[in-house]
Amino acid sequence: MKPVSELLKKREGTLWHVRPDCSVYEALELLAQYEVGALMVMEGGRLVGVFSERDYTRKIALQGRNSKTTPVSDIMTRQVLTVTPNTGTRVAMQLMSARKVRHLPVLDGSTVLGMISIRDVLDDIIADHESTIAQLESYIHS
Repeated sequence: MKPVSELLKKREGTLWHVRPDCSVYEALELLAQYEVGALMVMEGGRLVGVFSERDYTRKIALQGRNSKTTPVSDIMTRQVLTVTPNTGTRVAMQLMSARKVRHLPVLDGSTVLGMISIRDVLDDIIADHESTIAQLESYIHS
């Protein structure tokens, strides 16, 4: 089982985030631009929340609020579940499943390193399984 820091290497230098005072509409534009489902909400280099498509649909669209005038801080998820760079991918997947979240910011102490998604974890687990199958097939045919 590899650590989540390995998953972050695929996106080295990527720290997609938004400020809490940014409008929800501007945050949605960034989600579309980066083709992601969530952004970290950061203030002064510190993680203060996560803004996701779920936050938008449940707290703006369904409540009839205006995304151009509502700040991200009004609807972001404040109680953020995080992991460390050494957290294993399987542990991350278990956390995501148990807590029903799709994104996990990765912090080393208070330093934000990035964010992984359930897609990152699933892709990694599938790749591991495919590698194991290939090795077993090779062994059987040898």
